[in-house]
Amino acid sequence: MLQLNQTLTLASQSPRRKELLEQMQLPFTTNVSNVEEPRREEGECVASYVQRLASLKSKEVAKRVDGVVIGADTVVSIDGDLLGKPPTKRAAAELLRRLSGRTHDVYTGVSIVVGTEERTFYERTRVVFRALDEALIRAYVATGDSLDKAGGYGIQTLGALCVERIEGDYNNVVGLPVARLVHVLMEEGIVEPKKVTRFASDD
Repeated sequence: MLQLNQTLTLASQSPRRKELLEQMQLPFTTNVSNVEEPRREEGECVASYVQRLASLKSKEVAKRVDGVVIGADTVVSIDGDLLGKPPTKRAAAELLRRLSGRTHDVYTGVSIVVGTEERTFYERTRVVFRALDEALIRAYVATGDSLDKAGGYGIQTLGALCVERIEGDYNNVVGLPVARLVHVLMEEGIVEPKKVTRFASDD
């Protein structure tokens, strides 16, 4: 359906971002950024912060590879705080208790670098959590699914049991607003629909 006009590199080691981009049937390679993520600056809004992180990742990888480089960073925000990946199961349980029965935001910043040119954008999705009882929290955390995910849950796995509803892009919560990304790539002339002159016969 789509064709790529340049080589494409995803500056991420996230298996979830890789899977989402693979769904678009575009050829790409992965190259992990070595950037150490800086802290959020005082007064910096979440949208600016995630775009800055994505930009640092893509620009670092772009020094080593040619073509188009895509960087992304996803954070969970509640009460003005950013919730990262819990280091322990105990910490994961605390995050889930904080999110229980409440609404939080998931932000993903995306950076697209081609040579010296860059375009960034962000996507925000609101997530409404169910009121979680302690038994469910403990059972979910015991699976280990919480430990490599911002906010301590994965909406695409067993963490879906925690979610009542979302407002916005589901894939953004997983880690990459891939539909919007592809449309931006089309706007920049990096990706285009394959030309179809005639449809194959159904016979």
